[in-house]
Amino acid sequence: MRLLFITSNRLGDAVLSTSVLRHYVETYPGIKVTVACGPVAAPIFQAVPNLECIIEMPKQKRGGHWWKLWKSVALTWWDVIVDLRGSATAYVLPGWKRVVLKGNDDGLHRVVQLGGLIGLNPPPMPKVWTRKEDEDRAAQLVPNDGAPLLVVGPSANWIGKTWHAERFAETINKLTEKGAALENAHVLLVGAPNERSSAEQVIQSVPEDKRTEIFGNEHLLTVMACLKKADLYLGNDSGLMHMAAASGRPTLGLFGPSRDEHYSPFAKWGRAVRTDWSYDKIIANRTSWFSKENLMESLPVEKVVTAATELVSDFRAEEKDK
Repeated sequence: MRLLFITSNRLGDAVLSTSVLRHYVETYPGIKVTVACGPVAAPIFQAVPNLECIIEMPKQKRGGHWWKLWKSVALTWWDVIVDLRGSATAYVLPGWKRVVLKGNDDGLHRVVQLGGLIGLNPPPMPKVWTRKEDEDRAAQLVPNDGAPLLVVGPSANWIGKTWHAERFAETINKLTEKGAALENAHVLLVGAPNERSSAEQVIQSVPEDKRTEIFGNEHLLTVMACLKKADLYLGNDSGLMHMAAASGRPTLGLFGPSRDEHYSPFAKWGRAVRTDWSYDKIIANRTSWFSKENLMESLPVEKVVTAATELVSDFRAEEKDK
């Protein structure tokens, strides 16, 4: 049995799409999987069970990436073709069953919408599989000294939804100080390679002996293995936030000019805290459609610290009762 799984260019959407992939992998043990996605998202699929190959689809002029995909898979019979990019490709390939996402439903969280596509409510939780080498590398990077681990994603792919560096620094300090929820925690700071410079102020706010940083210098599945060790992930709305939620560990996403009702961390221990201003108010008051201003101004430190402390406390209480 073979599955062709066509998913997003963007990391966050690709992580959310693993909800659908998980359904097929776990429902049909042994199913052979081919994934087609953008280069940024490709690494998160490298440990998918029974993976045959990953076809990277960097965008090309006049839809050339779709032609490249068709040539790569047109001579194979597919038992299931899942196209979450809504193209016509699924209909011009040889196969038995086709599942095609034809547009977004703005009344639903994206994972709930994906679940409906395959007839499941509630939907499966997103999942990013890891390898032993990823777990081993994470063990080398993250101290195993009994201290809590706070993972922070202080950057994003757009300045508009990037919380202020000084507020991240203050929040880290408040969460790790004596008597706080994550007292004496080690801090792992994560982001994309091109985001390190914007995170420099946050990085330098943490003592060198209490921090580790990963900004594109490790495999994404190593990052995932680190996230599985976190006592809390705190970060902007980003692909890394969705990876953290998929780890099953407490995840707090910070929202402003993006809709938490669509993209909040989708997991039992996923929570969103947003600006005091609504999405609509933020968008209505920005200076222009092409604004490069920070739009997270109305999210205070106290609100984030309270939400983070409550999340960690609730998680620990349930773990203690197990």
